[in-house]
Amino acid sequence: MDPYDHDLERGLRNRRALLGDAWVDKSIASANTFTADFQNFITRYAWHEVWGRPGLDAKTRRIIVLAITCALGRWEEFELHLRAALVGGSGASLGAGDDAPTALTPDEVKEVLMQAAIYAGVPAANTGMSIAVKLLRELGHALPPLPATEVAHTGSGRSFRSAGTPALHYTVREPRAEAPPRRTVVLSHALGCDVSLWDALANALAAEHRVICYDHRGHGDSDAPPGPYSMAELADDAERLLAELDADPVVWIGLSLGGMVGQELALRHPQRVEALVIANSSAGFDEAGRAAWQQRIDAIAQGGVDAVADAAMQRWFTADFRSAQPATVARWRRRVASTSARGYVAASQAVMRHDTAARLPQITAPTLVIAGALDPGTPVAMSRAIADAVPGARLVVLDDAAHLSVLEQPAAFTAAVRDFLAALP
Repeated sequence: MDPYDHDLERGLRNRRALLGDAWVDKSIASANTFTADFQNFITRYAWHEVWGRPGLDAKTRRIIVLAITCALGRWEEFELHLRAALVGGSGASLGAGDDAPTALTPDEVKEVLMQAAIYAGVPAANTGMSIAVKLLRELGHALPPLPATEVAHTGSGRSFRSAGTPALHYTVREPRAEAPPRRTVVLSHALGCDVSLWDALANALAAEHRVICYDHRGHGDSDAPPGPYSMAELADDAERLLAELDADPVVWIGLSLGGMVGQELALRHPQRVEALVIANSSAGFDEAGRAAWQQRIDAIAQGGVDAVADAAMQRWFTADFRSAQPATVARWRRRVASTSARGYVAASQAVMRHDTAARLPQITAPTLVIAGALDPGTPVAMSRAIADAVPGARLVVLDDAAHLSVLEQPAAFTAAVRDFLAALP
């Protein structure tokens, strides 16, 4: 019979990987005739039978343990596992064949405790916060003072209004990483939308970048002055906002109307644009396209924005998406229908007259163009024409996406943007 105790050794391996050699050596060294059975039991049962199962990655198991020990008030176990989680290791050291890091960031620990405050109660989360602060300081994390009144919801950012005319509503998400922002990214929405179009992408990018979203004039909580608007005016609005924020050159990500504004901004104010992402957009429309825009404007004059909302949903989302996610489609229909009629028409007039085709070769910023393979409003050919005209631009076509590709294919859209950002100097 093989004298090598596989279950015990696997348990020790996992225990060391998660808690560290120093802690395990201390526990083993302190075992005696009374506690040795218990040490053997937990090594086999907890650290092999449970931690050795591949159904959940080690990082997820860490989060579960922290949540449960906090909820039950098992503070010695909570502190032990929290200290280990903040130091971390890798899945490969657990024999799981996965070298992904298992450490939790302070931000992730904070979110565990915020969740615990809801489901386990504020007193438990408050004790967990105190323990976490103590450990973070011991481990050398800077925790500078921050008034509670200055805190913003990390999922939506802090809201402001610009001092210029028209006043623009905008949000700022500061990077969650414990480091200065790598870049400032500005997200510019489509006609009939608002800053919430970008929630998922903004939150993803705010892990390491400063992210600014804003409502175009005539949209959301921004002013809606009388129209018509021009694309140059919309680009100048953006420039004034960036000047007010004293922003360094930004990565501009615009979809549809936002992509048109980005083109104009890069042409009129190139010093403001470090890099450019133009999604589901156009460099201008032919006579038939302008006539279609005029018909839309006329329909709003007769029946309000609600008169064009259903047609917008047909363009924005594929049939499969409309069938699978009717609540999402209904939400965006409400957003379109509730947009200021004056602002929607005035911005539509800017889109109708938009024309950058001849000037696109003047854009010097690195450029990524994103298209939806099934976009009827700005077909792939329009995006390809932009990519062909802007020097060095690259085109990415997202499958199974219509006009609001960032909503239909969020993972693919985010991946394309992240790859583009990673390649910037």
